[in-house]
Amino acid sequence: MDLTTTYLGRTLPHPFMPGASPLADEIDTVRRLEDAGAAAIVLRSLFEEQITREQMAAVFQQEVHGESFAEAMSFFPNPDAFVLGPEEYLRHLSRVKESVGIPVFASLNGTTAGGWLDYARQMEQAGADALELNVFHIPTELEIPGATLEHETLAMVREVKKGLRIPVAVKLSPFFTAFAHFARELDLAGADGLVLFNRFYEPDINVVDLEVRRELHLSSPSELSLRLRWLAILSGRVKASLAVTGGVHTALDAVKSIMAGAHAVQMVSALIQNGPGHLRQVMDDLATWMEENEWSSLSEMRGNMSLLRVPDPKMYERANYMWMLQGWESP
Repeated sequence: MDLTTTYLGRTLPHPFMPGASPLADEIDTVRRLEDAGAAAIVLRSLFEEQITREQMAAVFQQEVHGESFAEAMSFFPNPDAFVLGPEEYLRHLSRVKESVGIPVFASLNGTTAGGWLDYARQMEQAGADALELNVFHIPTELEIPGATLEHETLAMVREVKKGLRIPVAVKLSPFFTAFAHFARELDLAGADGLVLFNRFYEPDINVVDLEVRRELHLSSPSELSLRLRWLAILSGRVKASLAVTGGVHTALDAVKSIMAGAHAVQMVSALIQNGPGHLRQVMDDLATWMEENEWSSLSEMRGNMSLLRVPDPKMYERANYMWMLQGWESP
């Protein structure tokens, strides 16, 4: 049974790896993930605000205007809440790299091109085998159009690629106006991989204490459908590797993702819930499913349910939309 895959220019024994998260914060857990068979390790993100905090408008507002309204303080990040500062992150990256024999991917979360990109080079020097650019930006300015944000992201990717020798993957949200076009532009800008999709931890409001309440909700397989759609749309149409993240909990979730076009399968919530050993269980279940269904390799399975295999993708999408609306009956 051939489970090998190619991701970010590397041949991996299989597509499974932990996604960017606290899972790799402790060396013992990193070793357990390696023992469970992880094909690579993705570290949690280092945030732009951690590097240029004194230059960020958010922190300026916190320090200058934060006390103007009692409830306002809960909207801004607490500088002490970051687990790893920039220097600690680089030291931790080096330690993880020394502790395991599998590829280690660093993660950088930012929205602007600037001096903080020097840290991308420092991550490479610290031993990162690849860099995952985690693009997270909620545009609240009424004057800024979507095209401007796309151009800024493309410029950031080009700038990072220009300064690095290691591969660069871009982790995206699905909320770009014409996502397929933007994915192609990222591909042309040199992105080695696209990671679909970033999960947003949306705040709730405590209406009594007038505070923002932050809660972490783990993913469920119900979130996978959106990822499958865009994997299927992009598979075979961009050169970049495709990774799925968010919603993969079982071997069947992984099968769907690979059939849609995924080269790599990142898991976080399922590993937090079930422990690192769950990674091995999913791999074993995948091999069993493939044998029972007479698939000899992932390469022959990959993308066989993508839109590239459909003669008229636009009509396929439209027909499914109409079928769902006309075929649905209320209870």
